[in-house]
Amino acid sequence: MFYAILAYHVEDEVMSWTAEEDATVMANLSAVREPLRAKGHFGPTARLDETRKARTLRGPGAGIVLDGPFAETKEQLLGFYVMEFDSDDGAIAAARELRKANPSAIYEIRPIRLFLPADGFGATPPGK
Repeated sequence: MFYAILAYHVEDEVMSWTAEEDATVMANLSAVREPLRAKGHFGPTARLDETRKARTLRGPGAGIVLDGPFAETKEQLLGFYVMEFDSDDGAIAAARELRKANPSAIYEIRPIRLFLPADGFGATPPGK
């Protein structure tokens, strides 16, 4: 079984860290990550950028793009995609394509500040 472990923090506090404080936290996290990765338990990691850079695609039809992460409290995070584009426009276009397949979903689009690949981490077996 795969698990998503979502990291929450007070953004203003994190953004106020000095480069040294941030590096210390990242080193501490690496010390936890590496043994788990070596045992095959650790998949890809993504560190999101600031919420002020977030966009949300919602509404009927092609939807409307709003500044900020505006999910409603009645909506829950049920999954995520990691994609690479040169600009927000590419990511928004991809979210619009995803909406065509799932038009009732709300898509939050956030830049990623850090991405660590999975080094061959496995896929979910069919039917799971």
